[in-house]
Amino acid sequence: MNARRIAPGGLEGLLPPTGGVGLDGLRPLLPAEDVVLSRLASGGLDRLGDGVRPGADDPERAIRASFLRFLLLGGEEGYRPHEKGIRISGAWIQGALDLEGCQVTRDIRLKDCRFDAVPVFRSAVIDRLFLDGSSLPGLQAERLEVRGGLYLRGSHVNGEVLLTDSRLGGNLVCDGAVIQSPDGFGLNAEGLEVRNIFCRDTDFRGGVNLRGARIEASLDCAGSTVFRPEGVAIAADGIQVGSSILLRSATVTGEVRLTGARIAGDLDCTSTVITHVGHDALQLSRVVVEGAFFLRKEAGIDGTLVMTGASLGTLHDEERCWPRKGQLLLNRCRYGAFIDGPVDAEARLEWLSRQVPDGRGEEFWPQPYEQLASVFREMGHDEDVTTVLIQKERLQRRARRQRARRPLWRAMLAVKDGILAITVAYGRQPLLALVWLAFFWGLGVVVFGYAERQGAFKPNSAVVLRSPEWTMCGVERSEQRFLASAQTAVDGRAEGGQSQFACFQQQWEASSYPEINPWMYSLDVLLPVLEMDQKTFWRPDPSKPSGELALRYYYFQSIVGWVLSLLAVAGFSGIVRSR
Repeated sequence: MNARRIAPGGLEGLLPPTGGVGLDGLRPLLPAEDVVLSRLASGGLDRLGDGVRPGADDPERAIRASFLRFLLLGGEEGYRPHEKGIRISGAWIQGALDLEGCQVTRDIRLKDCRFDAVPVFRSAVIDRLFLDGSSLPGLQAERLEVRGGLYLRGSHVNGEVLLTDSRLGGNLVCDGAVIQSPDGFGLNAEGLEVRNIFCRDTDFRGGVNLRGARIEASLDCAGSTVFRPEGVAIAADGIQVGSSILLRSATVTGEVRLTGARIAGDLDCTSTVITHVGHDALQLSRVVVEGAFFLRKEAGIDGTLVMTGASLGTLHDEERCWPRKGQLLLNRCRYGAFIDGPVDAEARLEWLSRQVPDGRGEEFWPQPYEQLASVFREMGHDEDVTTVLIQKERLQRRARRQRARRPLWRAMLAVKDGILAITVAYGRQPLLALVWLAFFWGLGVVVFGYAERQGAFKPNSAVVLRSPEWTMCGVERSEQRFLASAQTAVDGRAEGGQSQFACFQQQWEASSYPEINPWMYSLDVLLPVLEMDQKTFWRPDPSKPSGELALRYYYFQSIVGWVLSLLAVAGFSGIVRSR
């Protein structure tokens, strides 16, 4: 192992290159190394050949990793790197550039280079690292500390980029890169601390692991492709983002997992396509998005969108972007408002219907309906609130009936729920009971009005019914009837063809009776709290054909009146609503 020493310039922790051997230990130098040494003082970009990444082995552009390490760690007297650092393009770097545990005080800029072996920056402390356009078999940089940023723009990495527990003062930039690690994570940056991550138009053949990462500003993966069909394509459980996560126009094959993430800005999935058939595609359980969640334009999720326990500021979505039936989970999800999306009960109930609780071993989730109603209420859509809550009651009561083990009890619940549904809409529309009261009032007017025209009424008094005034009205004037009370035959009082009821109304004794009015009579029978003296004095006569029907309806309407009145009161008080 190399011993530690105090490097020239007073910096600790610089390891002497090549086991303590200086430049003489590296001779003879390769042609490209001579070129680099001759330009050290200029601080310019050393272009080897045409400066383009070598496609094949080119001895004229070969630089040994040990030579680079010698320069990066300070070189020696007369061969010190410029303050701008090492800046080389188009090199073929032979061997493993191993800077594990080293401190490099200058920039490292190895642009469009080809690496034979995996560079090692494990536990190193450097200023900035530029590997733009380079080809690498991987990158080992666990616990790396970078004062500035790490740049892999346009690079090709045929292996894992390992940045676990690293700290970057600037940005991680992988725009346009191709990173391939099919059997694992192409970018493994679990626990990374960084200002921004830019992976725009990046092609990941393998997953991206950002579990527990802390991003001061944004994670921008717009236009990227992530391919890991058999597992988690983007693992970002517990990630903390100071601004937004941007997945615009990204294509992800595999699961995107953001469980427990906290996002101070937006989660933008505009035109994002996520495919994980038969499994969770976008996992947002317990995620907190203080801004907006965008699922618009050409966005598509083929798999389950899980938003269980999520908290979203606002929701910007379109119906065509919603997951299919059975592929949406919204239980305990909270959101503030709908923006640029459907804002009506019909569409949003269709949205909620794409949940299938029984597919998850559950019966029914009332919270998504309560949340939807709350949002509609805050947005001033009162009619939509009622529609949503009625649907919630209907489904919740159906689930309750399905839990009933005894068929008789299930049937009784069905009858009760059916009555509550048509009369007061499960207590959500108590005024509906008044509509039914009005209906039965009108029906009573028809029934009692017909009975009254047919003379099928009689006084509602046993004394009057035994009196001559009533009994003799059942006999025509041309006939007589023997009255036992008077022990004599008495002439009838009815005109030819006149009904007993019509005759009695013409008698002096009936002058104190109120005139029968079908409208008031029906209302008097229907409403138990009213007393209009109609049913007190008159009653349908079952001895007449229409009177029997009227009497049966009399009893029925009396019961209906009591029931509807009680249901209206219960509806207004909320007693009949599900809890």
